[in-house]
Amino acid sequence: MKRTHLLVAAAALFATAACNGDKGKDSSAPTAKVEAVAPPEGGDWAQVVNQSPAGGFVMGNPNAAVKLVEYGSLTCPHCREFDETGVQPLIDKYVKSGRVSYEFRNYVRDPFDLAGALITRCNGAQGFFPLTRAMFKDQPNWMNTLQGIPPERQEALTALGPDRKFLEIAKAAGFQQWAAMRGLPSAKSTACLTDQAEVNRLVQMTSDAMTDLPNFPGTPTFTINGEMVENAAGWNLLEPKLREALGE
Repeated sequence: MKRTHLLVAAAALFATAACNGDKGKDSSAPTAKVEAVAPPEGGDWAQVVNQSPAGGFVMGNPNAAVKLVEYGSLTCPHCREFDETGVQPLIDKYVKSGRVSYEFRNYVRDPFDLAGALITRCNGAQGFFPLTRAMFKDQPNWMNTLQGIPPERQEALTALGPDRKFLEIAKAAGFQQWAAMRGLPSAKSTACLTDQAEVNRLVQMTSDAMTDLPNFPGTPTFTINGEMVENAAGWNLLEPKLREALGE
């Protein structure tokens, strides 16, 4: 199915790197095997989530020897596939051991993506990963809703100022009702969807991705300890790179 006019019109406002593509340089393995790190008392490392200076959210041991970063887009089907097939084994086998931290940085490709990101980030660090994973799970449903918006309505949404644009897109997508069912009240999501500082942060994080990774090929893109991973868009390709970085 073709993208809506709103998605096409967004090309002038947002970076539109393709979903999935060739990756850049690989990361190198350490000289010794990385051992597990004892979790916080009464919990596990997967329950530890903090916001990074770059604007993403980091799950796991802040001092993990191996730091995995995903640049992902909520409107990207390849990112959804990684979430379905890779995130849970990543958490269970690597993050909970304290050896690997997992950071997700939103790479906003279009206004729908940005509106969704504002929702998933609205409850802060502890709410980010549950809402992001739920958003990926339901991606086919809300994308179908958005694809069905009449062209004239899309044009009207595009013409709105930044103080209303993402709120109205979220309403059109059903994001606020969706979020309310997951513990995010509509009044709070309205405030987040009209938070220009957070909009600017997301746009800046997307711009930084292309600056920091000059050969940025699209989403999902992964880095291990700051180095972009080559040919690892799927979990079956990424896991061997993690094991290598862990000295296994």
